[in-house]
Amino acid sequence: MILIKNGRVVDPYTKRNEILDIIVEDEKIKSLGKFSEDDNYDEIIDAGGMIAAPGLIDVHVHFRTPGFSHKEDFATGAASAARGGFTTVVCMANTRPVIDSEDIYKEVQKQIEKLPINVVQAAAITKGLKGKEIVDMKALKGEGVLGFTDDGLPLMDEKVLFEAMKMAKELNVPLSFHEENPAFVNSPGVNQGKISEQLGLGGASSLAEEVMVARDCMIALKTGAKVNIQHISSGVTVDIIRMSKAQGADVWAEVTPHHFSLNEEAVLKYGTNAKMNPPLRTEEDRMKLIEGLKDNTIELIATDHAPHTEEEKNVSFGKAPSGIIGLETSLALGVTNLVKTGYLTMMELIAKMTLNPAKLYNMPYGTLKEGARADIVLFNEDELWKVEDFSSKSKNSPFIGHELYGKVKYTICRGKVVYRD
Repeated sequence: MILIKNGRVVDPYTKRNEILDIIVEDEKIKSLGKFSEDDNYDEIIDAGGMIAAPGLIDVHVHFRTPGFSHKEDFATGAASAARGGFTTVVCMANTRPVIDSEDIYKEVQKQIEKLPINVVQAAAITKGLKGKEIVDMKALKGEGVLGFTDDGLPLMDEKVLFEAMKMAKELNVPLSFHEENPAFVNSPGVNQGKISEQLGLGGASSLAEEVMVARDCMIALKTGAKVNIQHISSGVTVDIIRMSKAQGADVWAEVTPHHFSLNEEAVLKYGTNAKMNPPLRTEEDRMKLIEGLKDNTIELIATDHAPHTEEEKNVSFGKAPSGIIGLETSLALGVTNLVKTGYLTMMELIAKMTLNPAKLYNMPYGTLKEGARADIVLFNEDELWKVEDFSSKSKNSPFIGHELYGKVKYTICRGKVVYRD
Protein backbone atom coordinates (compact mmCIF):
# COMPACT_ATOMS: atom_id res chain seq x y z
CA MET A 1 0.00 0.00 0.00
CA ILE A 2 0.98 3.59 -0.67
CA LEU A 3 -0.21 6.58 1.35
CA ILE A 4 -0.07 9.95 -0.42
CA LYS A 5 -0.29 12.71 2.20
CA ASN A 6 -1.47 16.31 1.86
CA GLY A 7 -1.75 16.59 -1.91
CA ARG A 8 -4.19 19.02 -3.52
CA VAL A 9 -6.50 16.63 -5.35
CA VAL A 10 -7.64 18.11 -8.68
CA ASP A 11 -10.05 15.69 -10.36
CA PRO A 12 -12.28 16.96 -13.19
CA TYR A 13 -14.48 13.84 -13.02
CA THR A 14 -15.53 14.30 -9.39
CA LYS A 15 -14.89 18.09 -9.41
CA ARG A 16 -12.74 17.67 -6.27
CA ASN A 17 -10.28 20.48 -5.64
CA GLU A 18 -9.11 20.08 -2.04
CA ILE A 19 -6.22 18.88 0.09
CA LEU A 20 -6.66 15.18 0.81
CA ASP A 21 -4.73 11.98 1.48
CA ILE A 22 -4.98 9.07 -0.97
CA ILE A 23 -4.55 5.38 -0.12
CA VAL A 24 -3.44 3.18 -3.02
CA GLU A 25 -3.82 -0.59 -2.73
CA ASP A 26 -3.74 -3.43 -5.30
CA GLU A 27 -3.60 -1.11 -8.35
CA LYS A 28 -6.68 0.82 -7.17
CA ILE A 29 -7.47 3.99 -5.28
CA LYS A 30 -8.81 2.58 -2.02
CA SER A 31 -9.75 5.77 -0.16
CA LEU A 32 -9.55 9.55 -0.14
CA GLY A 33 -9.71 11.52 3.11
CA LYS A 34 -7.46 12.17 6.09
CA PHE A 35 -5.41 9.21 7.34
CA SER A 36 -2.73 8.61 9.96
CA GLU A 37 0.72 7.36 9.04
CA ASP A 38 1.54 3.85 10.30
CA ASP A 39 3.61 0.77 9.47
CA ASN A 40 0.95 -0.77 7.19
CA TYR A 41 2.15 1.27 4.21
CA ASP A 42 4.97 0.19 1.92
CA GLU A 43 5.60 3.84 1.08
CA ILE A 44 4.39 7.18 2.39
CA ILE A 45 4.70 10.11 -0.03
CA ASP A 46 4.53 13.63 1.35
CA ALA A 47 2.69 15.52 -1.41
CA GLY A 48 2.52 18.79 0.48
CA GLY A 49 2.66 21.68 -1.99
CA MET A 50 1.89 19.32 -4.88
CA ILE A 51 -1.16 18.74 -7.04
CA ALA A 52 -2.44 15.16 -7.19
CA ALA A 53 -4.22 14.66 -10.51
CA PRO A 54 -5.28 11.66 -12.56
CA GLY A 55 -2.41 10.26 -14.60
CA LEU A 56 -2.16 12.24 -17.83
CA ILE A 57 -3.50 10.74 -21.07
CA ASP A 58 -2.08 11.56 -24.52
CA VAL A 59 -4.14 10.38 -27.50
CA HIS A 60 -1.47 11.15 -30.09
CA VAL A 61 2.09 9.82 -29.82
CA HIS A 62 4.62 8.05 -32.02
CA PHE A 63 6.78 5.43 -30.31
CA ARG A 64 8.20 4.47 -33.74
CA THR A 65 7.82 0.72 -33.16
CA PRO A 66 7.85 -1.41 -35.23
CA GLY A 67 10.19 -0.22 -37.93
CA PHE A 68 11.84 2.98 -36.66
CA SER A 69 13.16 2.06 -33.22
CA HIS A 70 16.38 4.04 -33.80
CA LYS A 71 14.22 7.13 -33.11
CA GLU A 72 12.20 5.72 -30.18
CA ASP A 73 11.09 2.34 -28.88
CA PHE A 74 8.40 1.24 -26.47
CA ALA A 75 10.72 1.27 -23.46
CA THR A 76 12.14 4.76 -24.06
CA GLY A 77 8.75 6.11 -25.10
CA ALA A 78 7.17 4.79 -21.92
CA ALA A 79 10.00 6.29 -19.83
CA SER A 80 9.52 9.64 -21.55
CA ALA A 81 5.78 9.50 -20.92
CA ALA A 82 6.20 8.61 -17.25
CA ARG A 83 8.66 11.45 -16.74
CA GLY A 84 6.09 13.83 -18.19
CA GLY A 85 3.33 12.56 -15.88
CA PHE A 86 1.56 10.39 -18.46
CA THR A 87 0.16 7.02 -17.48
CA THR A 88 -1.71 6.34 -20.74
CA VAL A 89 -0.75 7.08 -24.34
CA VAL A 90 -2.26 6.18 -27.71
CA CYS A 91 0.31 5.21 -30.36
CA MET A 92 -0.31 6.02 -34.00
CA ALA A 93 -0.41 3.33 -36.68
CA ASN A 94 2.10 4.74 -39.20
CA THR A 95 4.78 2.21 -38.38
CA ARG A 96 6.58 -0.33 -40.55
CA PRO A 97 4.65 -2.55 -41.01
CA VAL A 98 1.52 -0.44 -40.66
CA ILE A 99 -0.87 -1.59 -37.90
CA ASP A 100 -3.59 -2.65 -40.33
CA SER A 101 -4.30 -6.31 -39.53
CA GLU A 102 -5.11 -8.46 -36.51
CA ASP A 103 -1.80 -10.34 -36.73
CA ILE A 104 0.33 -7.19 -36.66
CA TYR A 105 -1.79 -5.68 -33.90
CA LYS A 106 -1.49 -8.81 -31.75
CA GLU A 107 2.28 -8.88 -32.22
CA VAL A 108 2.55 -5.29 -31.01
CA GLN A 109 0.22 -6.04 -28.09
CA LYS A 110 2.65 -8.65 -26.79
CA GLN A 111 5.31 -5.95 -26.46
CA ILE A 112 3.21 -3.20 -24.90
CA GLU A 113 1.60 -5.42 -22.27
CA LYS A 114 4.97 -5.57 -20.46
CA LEU A 115 5.38 -1.79 -20.19
CA PRO A 116 5.10 0.16 -16.91
CA ILE A 117 2.44 2.51 -18.32
CA ASN A 118 -0.77 1.94 -20.31
CA VAL A 119 0.06 1.99 -24.01
CA VAL A 120 -2.91 1.82 -26.37
CA GLN A 121 -2.16 0.95 -29.99
CA ALA A 122 -4.44 2.54 -32.59
CA ALA A 123 -4.97 0.81 -35.92
CA ALA A 124 -4.93 2.31 -39.40
CA ILE A 125 -8.17 3.27 -41.13
CA THR A 126 -6.96 2.07 -44.53
CA LYS A 127 -4.70 -0.79 -45.52
CA GLY A 128 -1.09 0.31 -45.81
CA LEU A 129 -2.21 3.91 -45.15
CA LYS A 130 -2.92 4.08 -48.88
CA GLY A 131 -6.38 5.62 -48.46
CA LYS A 132 -8.06 3.14 -50.79
CA GLU A 133 -9.33 0.12 -48.84
CA ILE A 134 -10.71 0.19 -45.30
CA VAL A 135 -9.19 -2.27 -42.81
CA ASP A 136 -11.38 -4.89 -41.15
CA MET A 137 -12.43 -2.52 -38.40
CA LYS A 138 -14.86 -4.97 -36.85
CA ALA A 139 -12.22 -7.71 -36.50
CA LEU A 140 -9.63 -5.27 -35.15
CA LYS A 141 -12.05 -3.92 -32.58
CA GLY A 142 -12.70 -7.52 -31.57
CA GLU A 143 -8.98 -7.85 -30.82
CA GLY A 144 -9.09 -4.78 -28.58
CA VAL A 145 -8.45 -1.78 -30.87
CA LEU A 146 -10.00 1.35 -29.36
CA GLY A 147 -9.60 3.76 -32.28
CA PHE A 148 -8.45 4.16 -35.88
CA THR A 149 -6.27 6.72 -37.67
CA ASP A 150 -4.20 7.20 -40.82
CA ASP A 151 -2.27 9.91 -38.96
CA GLY A 152 0.47 11.47 -41.04
CA LEU A 153 -1.60 11.19 -44.21
CA PRO A 154 -4.94 12.79 -45.09
CA LEU A 155 -7.82 10.64 -46.32
CA MET A 156 -8.49 12.13 -49.75
CA ASP A 157 -11.18 9.71 -51.05
CA GLU A 158 -14.54 10.95 -49.74
CA LYS A 159 -16.28 7.63 -50.44
CA VAL A 160 -13.73 5.72 -48.38
CA LEU A 161 -13.99 8.35 -45.66
CA PHE A 162 -17.80 8.13 -45.61
CA GLU A 163 -17.77 4.33 -45.34
CA ALA A 164 -15.14 4.44 -42.58
CA MET A 165 -17.26 6.92 -40.60
CA LYS A 166 -20.37 4.77 -40.98
CA MET A 167 -18.48 1.74 -39.66
CA ALA A 168 -16.95 3.77 -36.82
CA LYS A 169 -20.43 4.89 -35.78
CA GLU A 170 -21.66 1.28 -35.81
CA LEU A 171 -18.69 0.10 -33.70
CA ASN A 172 -18.68 3.17 -31.38
CA VAL A 173 -14.98 3.91 -31.96
CA PRO A 174 -13.33 7.25 -32.76
CA LEU A 175 -11.56 8.12 -35.99
CA SER A 176 -8.66 10.59 -35.79
CA PHE A 177 -7.71 12.61 -38.85
CA HIS A 178 -4.56 14.37 -40.03
CA GLU A 179 -5.99 17.26 -42.04
CA GLU A 180 -3.62 18.59 -44.71
CA ASN A 181 -4.66 18.66 -48.35
CA PRO A 182 -1.41 18.31 -50.34
CA ALA A 183 -2.81 20.60 -53.06
CA PHE A 184 -2.15 23.53 -50.73
CA VAL A 185 1.25 22.43 -49.39
CA ASN A 186 4.20 23.66 -51.43
CA SER A 187 6.80 22.78 -48.80
CA PRO A 188 5.76 21.20 -45.49
CA GLY A 189 6.68 22.24 -41.98
CA VAL A 190 6.52 26.06 -42.28
CA ASN A 191 3.49 28.31 -42.56
CA GLN A 192 2.95 29.91 -45.95
CA GLY A 193 3.55 33.58 -45.27
CA LYS A 194 6.26 36.04 -44.30
CA ILE A 195 8.56 33.43 -42.69
CA SER A 196 8.38 30.96 -45.58
CA GLU A 197 9.10 33.85 -47.97
CA GLN A 198 12.09 34.88 -45.86
CA LEU A 199 13.42 31.32 -46.04
CA GLY A 200 12.73 30.98 -49.75
CA LEU A 201 10.25 28.15 -49.19
CA GLY A 202 6.74 27.74 -50.58
CA GLY A 203 5.28 26.84 -47.21
CA ALA A 204 2.05 25.13 -46.22
CA SER A 205 -1.12 27.19 -46.42
CA SER A 206 -3.64 27.04 -43.58
CA LEU A 207 -6.17 26.35 -46.34
CA ALA A 208 -4.71 22.83 -46.53
CA GLU A 209 -6.14 22.19 -43.07
CA GLU A 210 -9.29 24.25 -43.28
CA VAL A 211 -10.80 22.66 -46.41
CA MET A 212 -10.26 19.16 -45.03
CA VAL A 213 -11.72 19.99 -41.64
CA ALA A 214 -14.82 21.59 -43.20
CA ARG A 215 -15.40 18.50 -45.35
CA ASP A 216 -14.88 16.03 -42.53
CA CYS A 217 -17.05 17.93 -40.05
CA MET A 218 -19.94 17.81 -42.51
CA ILE A 219 -19.51 14.09 -43.17
CA ALA A 220 -19.28 13.50 -39.42
CA LEU A 221 -22.54 15.42 -38.99
CA LYS A 222 -24.21 13.22 -41.64
CA THR A 223 -22.93 9.88 -40.31
CA GLY A 224 -22.99 10.60 -36.56
CA ALA A 225 -19.43 9.28 -36.22
CA LYS A 226 -17.15 10.35 -33.39
CA VAL A 227 -14.32 12.21 -35.13
CA ASN A 228 -11.14 13.72 -33.68
CA ILE A 229 -9.45 16.50 -35.62
CA GLN A 230 -5.77 16.11 -34.82
CA HIS A 231 -3.23 18.85 -33.98
CA ILE A 232 -5.21 21.80 -35.28
CA SER A 233 -3.17 24.88 -36.15
CA SER A 234 -5.48 27.41 -37.79
CA GLY A 235 -7.81 29.92 -36.20
CA VAL A 236 -10.30 29.38 -39.03
CA THR A 237 -10.29 25.68 -38.16
CA VAL A 238 -11.40 26.58 -34.63
CA ASP A 239 -14.34 28.51 -36.12
CA ILE A 240 -15.30 25.59 -38.38
CA ILE A 241 -15.23 23.10 -35.52
CA ARG A 242 -17.21 25.42 -33.26
CA MET A 243 -19.87 25.73 -35.96
CA SER A 244 -20.05 21.99 -36.60
CA LYS A 245 -20.45 21.28 -32.89
CA ALA A 246 -23.33 23.76 -32.75
CA GLN A 247 -24.98 21.82 -35.57
CA GLY A 248 -24.70 18.59 -33.58
CA ALA A 249 -21.62 16.91 -35.04
CA ASP A 250 -19.72 14.59 -32.66
CA VAL A 251 -16.44 16.32 -33.52
CA TRP A 252 -13.55 16.59 -31.08
CA ALA A 253 -10.38 18.62 -31.48
CA GLU A 254 -6.85 18.40 -30.15
CA VAL A 255 -4.11 21.01 -30.00
CA THR A 256 -0.45 20.45 -29.26
CA PRO A 257 1.52 22.39 -26.63
CA HIS A 258 3.82 23.72 -29.35
CA HIS A 259 0.91 25.16 -31.33
CA PHE A 260 -0.47 27.06 -28.33
CA SER A 261 3.02 28.09 -27.13
CA LEU A 262 4.84 29.17 -30.32
CA ASN A 263 4.13 30.91 -33.60
CA GLU A 264 5.77 30.84 -37.03
CA GLU A 265 8.59 33.12 -35.84
CA ALA A 266 9.99 30.13 -33.90
CA VAL A 267 11.22 28.64 -37.18
CA LEU A 268 13.80 31.44 -37.44
CA LYS A 269 15.05 30.78 -33.89
CA TYR A 270 14.90 26.99 -33.61
CA GLY A 271 15.26 25.87 -37.23
CA THR A 272 14.32 22.28 -37.93
CA ASN A 273 13.29 21.74 -34.30
CA ALA A 274 10.36 24.04 -35.07
CA LYS A 275 9.42 22.14 -38.22
CA MET A 276 6.24 20.11 -37.90
CA ASN A 277 3.06 19.18 -39.79
CA PRO A 278 0.87 21.16 -39.62
CA PRO A 279 3.26 24.05 -39.15
CA LEU A 280 3.33 26.73 -36.48
CA ARG A 281 1.20 29.55 -37.78
CA THR A 282 0.67 33.25 -37.03
CA GLU A 283 0.31 34.84 -33.61
CA GLU A 284 -3.34 35.50 -34.47
CA ASP A 285 -3.83 31.77 -35.11
CA ARG A 286 -2.13 30.91 -31.81
CA MET A 287 -4.43 33.19 -29.87
CA LYS A 288 -7.50 31.75 -31.59
CA LEU A 289 -6.33 28.27 -30.58
CA ILE A 290 -6.21 29.51 -26.99
CA GLU A 291 -9.72 30.96 -27.39
CA GLY A 292 -10.80 27.50 -28.59
CA LEU A 293 -9.29 25.95 -25.49
CA LYS A 294 -11.04 28.51 -23.27
CA ASP A 295 -14.55 27.90 -24.68
CA ASN A 296 -13.97 24.13 -24.97
CA THR A 297 -14.19 24.03 -28.75
CA ILE A 298 -10.82 22.28 -28.28
CA GLU A 299 -11.28 19.58 -25.62
CA LEU A 300 -7.92 17.83 -25.91
CA ILE A 301 -4.25 18.62 -25.47
CA ALA A 302 -2.09 16.02 -27.23
CA THR A 303 1.62 16.16 -27.97
CA ASP A 304 2.03 14.43 -31.34
CA HIS A 305 5.29 13.22 -29.73
CA ALA A 306 7.39 12.65 -32.86
CA PRO A 307 10.99 11.58 -32.20
CA HIS A 308 13.69 12.02 -34.85
CA THR A 309 17.44 11.55 -34.55
CA GLU A 310 19.87 14.45 -34.32
CA GLU A 311 21.35 13.42 -37.67
CA GLU A 312 17.93 13.57 -39.33
CA LYS A 313 17.20 17.03 -37.95
CA ASN A 314 20.70 18.45 -38.42
CA VAL A 315 20.23 19.17 -42.14
CA SER A 316 18.75 22.01 -44.18
CA PHE A 317 15.17 22.93 -43.34
CA GLY A 318 13.72 21.55 -46.56
CA LYS A 319 15.37 18.14 -46.09
CA ALA A 320 14.58 17.62 -42.40
CA PRO A 321 11.64 15.46 -41.27
CA SER A 322 8.75 17.21 -39.55
CA GLY A 323 7.89 16.70 -35.91
CA ILE A 324 9.16 17.25 -32.37
CA ILE A 325 9.06 15.35 -29.08
CA GLY A 326 6.65 16.62 -26.46
CA LEU A 327 5.75 14.25 -23.64
CA GLU A 328 8.22 15.61 -21.08
CA THR A 329 7.32 19.28 -21.56
CA SER A 330 3.56 19.05 -22.20
CA LEU A 331 2.23 19.57 -18.69
CA ALA A 332 4.72 22.34 -17.93
CA LEU A 333 3.86 24.21 -21.13
CA GLY A 334 0.20 23.99 -20.16
CA VAL A 335 0.88 25.29 -16.67
CA THR A 336 3.21 28.03 -17.90
CA ASN A 337 1.36 29.25 -20.98
CA LEU A 338 -2.27 28.53 -20.11
CA VAL A 339 -2.73 28.45 -16.32
CA LYS A 340 -0.13 30.99 -15.15
CA THR A 341 -1.37 33.38 -17.84
CA GLY A 342 -4.98 33.04 -16.68
CA TYR A 343 -6.35 31.50 -19.86
CA LEU A 344 -7.38 28.23 -18.16
CA THR A 345 -7.91 27.12 -14.59
CA MET A 346 -5.88 24.16 -13.35
CA MET A 347 -9.08 22.08 -13.38
CA GLU A 348 -9.70 22.96 -17.03
CA LEU A 349 -6.12 22.11 -18.01
CA ILE A 350 -6.24 18.75 -16.23
CA ALA A 351 -9.59 17.91 -17.86
CA LYS A 352 -8.06 18.40 -21.31
CA MET A 353 -5.17 16.09 -20.40
CA THR A 354 -7.09 13.35 -18.52
CA LEU A 355 -10.88 13.12 -18.48
CA ASN A 356 -11.55 14.29 -22.04
CA PRO A 357 -8.96 12.03 -23.71
CA ALA A 358 -10.38 9.07 -21.74
CA LYS A 359 -13.88 9.93 -22.96
CA LEU A 360 -12.76 10.17 -26.59
CA TYR A 361 -11.31 6.66 -26.53
CA ASN A 362 -13.96 5.20 -24.18
CA MET A 363 -11.24 4.36 -21.63
CA PRO A 364 -12.03 3.79 -17.92
CA TYR A 365 -9.26 6.16 -16.79
CA GLY A 366 -8.94 9.86 -16.03
CA THR A 367 -10.29 10.08 -12.47
CA LEU A 368 -9.17 9.77 -8.85
CA LYS A 369 -12.49 8.48 -7.53
CA GLU A 370 -12.46 5.59 -5.05
CA GLY A 371 -12.20 2.24 -6.83
CA ALA A 372 -10.60 3.73 -9.94
CA ARG A 373 -7.29 2.55 -11.38
CA ALA A 374 -4.46 4.10 -9.36
CA ASP A 375 -3.00 6.19 -12.19
CA ILE A 376 -1.80 9.40 -10.55
CA VAL A 377 0.56 12.28 -11.26
CA LEU A 378 1.99 14.45 -8.49
CA PHE A 379 3.45 17.77 -9.61
CA ASN A 380 4.46 21.13 -8.22
CA GLU A 381 2.77 23.84 -10.28
CA ASP A 382 5.05 26.57 -8.89
CA GLU A 383 8.42 24.85 -9.32
CA LEU A 384 10.47 26.47 -12.06
CA TRP A 385 12.75 24.12 -13.97
CA LYS A 386 14.94 24.28 -17.05
CA VAL A 387 14.46 21.91 -19.99
CA GLU A 388 17.87 20.28 -20.43
CA ASP A 389 17.65 16.53 -20.98
CA PHE A 390 15.12 13.86 -21.88
CA SER A 391 14.25 10.23 -21.19
CA SER A 392 13.18 9.93 -24.82
CA LYS A 393 15.71 8.44 -27.19
CA SER A 394 15.47 11.66 -29.24
CA LYS A 395 16.10 15.31 -28.34
CA ASN A 396 14.31 17.21 -31.11
CA SER A 397 12.60 19.95 -29.11
CA PRO A 398 12.48 23.74 -29.52
CA PHE A 399 12.01 24.06 -25.75
CA ILE A 400 15.54 23.06 -24.75
CA GLY A 401 16.84 25.82 -22.49
CA HIS A 402 13.37 27.15 -21.67
CA GLU A 403 12.41 27.68 -18.03
CA LEU A 404 8.93 26.34 -17.31
CA TYR A 405 6.60 26.08 -14.34
CA GLY A 406 5.12 22.73 -13.33
CA LYS A 407 7.54 19.97 -12.32
CA VAL A 408 6.42 16.34 -12.25
CA LYS A 409 7.56 14.79 -8.96
CA TYR A 410 5.93 11.33 -9.06
CA THR A 411 4.07 9.30 -11.65
CA ILE A 412 2.12 6.31 -10.38
CA CYS A 413 0.62 3.79 -12.80
CA ARG A 414 -1.47 0.81 -11.76
CA GLY A 415 -0.51 1.51 -8.17
CA LYS A 416 3.25 1.48 -8.73
CA VAL A 417 5.65 4.43 -8.79
CA VAL A 418 7.01 4.49 -12.37
CA TYR A 419 8.79 7.84 -12.12
CA ARG A 420 10.12 9.94 -9.26
CA ASP A 421 11.99 13.20 -9.59
